[in-house]
Amino acid sequence: MASMNCHYYSFSLKRTVDVNVIIPTPEGNEQITSEETKKAYPYDTGLPVLYLLHGAYGDYSSWMRFSNIERYAQKHCVAVVMASADNSFYQDMYLGNNYFTFFTEELPAFVKSIFPISKRREDTFVAGLSMGGYGAWFLGLSKPEQYAKAASLSGALDIEMTYERTKNEEGGSPFRWDLIFKNPADVKGSDADLITLYDRCEKAGNLPELYFACGTEDFVYDMNAVMKAQLDARGSKAVYVEGPGNHDWDFWEAYIQKVLQWMLPL
Repeated sequence: MASMNCHYYSFSLKRTVDVNVIIPTPEGNEQITSEETKKAYPYDTGLPVLYLLHGAYGDYSSWMRFSNIERYAQKHCVAVVMASADNSFYQDMYLGNNYFTFFTEELPAFVKSIFPISKRREDTFVAGLSMGGYGAWFLGLSKPEQYAKAASLSGALDIEMTYERTKNEEGGSPFRWDLIFKNPADVKGSDADLITLYDRCEKAGNLPELYFACGTEDFVYDMNAVMKAQLDARGSKAVYVEGPGNHDWDFWEAYIQKVLQWMLPL
């Protein structure tokens, strides 16, 4: 497989950014593989692509440093793209950088112009952990014409609840709520509210497929349980999985494999 770190100037962020890109190759995993198990690599038509999002305190390197994502990308024959969003909740910030624009417009255009990545919706996926779990659904439901599937692991799926919990956090909140949202306590019903976005997509008939998982010992478990209840009431086909686990890399390492199996079954 090929693992590349790119540095380029982002017009939407107005600074140089780092992007990690994994491109699977037919014989690149340093393992002896039988002819029967080798996959076809559709470089001509384009590889499926997963935009993989980090959580609060993380960056473009998090998944590379703390998980075996390279091995899983090779196994499922999927390109993986990872970039930084600071602690922005993947928004075009009220007073700050335009991360939503970067992730949904500029970054896809950049990687598709350089790497053998498919331009088709059915080959384009987004997933993330914690803040990035919210981000994955936010991007997927805001741009349903762009993403076929969106997956959240331990997602902070309720902005208002996250705001209330972290605004007076000892040592200071990791989020500059006053810069991200004009009114962080009044996000419900706005374009940043996942249920509002879900209802909009459902009405338009263009919902991406959704997956979410959370550990039963995780501090965001209640947010995920509430989201499940809200989606169940709507007759949603979203896949929800829970099991023993906390808000940590042990859980995310185990469940990113389940996410890839759901996105790209072997």
